[in-house]
Amino acid sequence: MKKEESDLKIIEEMERRELQDRYIRFDWAIKRLLRQKANFDVLDGFLTVMLNEEIKIVEILESEGNQESADDKYNRVDIKALNSKGEIIIVEIQNTRELHYLERILYGVAKAITEHISLGEGYEKIKKVYSISILYFDIGIGTDYIYHGQNHFVGVHTGDHLRVNTRERDVIVSHLPAEIFPEYILVRVNEFDKVALTPLDEWMEYLKDGTIRPDTTAPGLKEAREKLKYYSMSPQERLIYDRHLDAIMIQNDVIDTAKLEGRIEGKAEGKAEGKAEGIVEGKAIGLAEGEAKGKAEGLAEGMRQVAARMKDTGVDMATIAKCTGLSEEIILSL
Repeated sequence: MKKEESDLKIIEEMERRELQDRYIRFDWAIKRLLRQKANFDVLDGFLTVMLNEEIKIVEILESEGNQESADDKYNRVDIKALNSKGEIIIVEIQNTRELHYLERILYGVAKAITEHISLGEGYEKIKKVYSISILYFDIGIGTDYIYHGQNHFVGVHTGDHLRVNTRERDVIVSHLPAEIFPEYILVRVNEFDKVALTPLDEWMEYLKDGTIRPDTTAPGLKEAREKLKYYSMSPQERLIYDRHLDAIMIQNDVIDTAKLEGRIEGKAEGKAEGKAEGIVEGKAIGLAEGEAKGKAEGLAEGMRQVAARMKDTGVDMATIAKCTGLSEEIILSL
């Protein structure tokens, strides 16, 4: 009996050592832990690195806007915070592919702006908004892992940047539009494949692999090493967290499989249909049109397969619709 107890203690100690350097994923931390004021230093560090200026969060704002009508949409983001300069920062993490993602972040920024200016207030009360999207899916074609978007008004003929005069404390001040208009940062986590040499690289390494160097000096990561340890969670919290990771893996696997099957089916059907139409009409254009049609039908069928599999695994209706672009009526019929 004593030997069994000793063996159990050895196993528990091995597990503890294995888990002590495992860190909670940022998407989970941002939803559960970083909303607490005691953990703002982790979020401060992340934003400081991403925006390349010192950021101090003073308040976490309500991140789901009220609907003004039955047709209005909620503004759901993972974190919406106010910094020490009175600016609004939106942070959102997207684990699975979503159609029309750029349109959605544009809506989220517009909603954040309008939510924080009261009826009758002057336009000078409008807050600058930073939108940071951490993406674990392929949003498009590009060679970099971080893209930054700002508004600039550039002279068509001269190439100079327009500065706009505004009034501040009864003094006329000149501003670049980029100082007022929203800024967008898209972080393509899966595209990062460098050796981490800078604080930004170290944050990318953590976002991708969940690893943090013991000797890190990157803003926020030293604090994260202490506050985001997997082993610091209770067994029940770890169970819920592990299920969250399993759900993400299942969703991604289902989507990737269905996309591959859709492409294969679409290509095969398209070629067959295109060849048939080309022979009948005696025109080369028949092959191209038929193949394009088949690809489109195959992609649509692939999305229906994605929706059906996600539905079978218990994924909620809103998430399925968001990931596939299908209507709830179609999803219910599957």
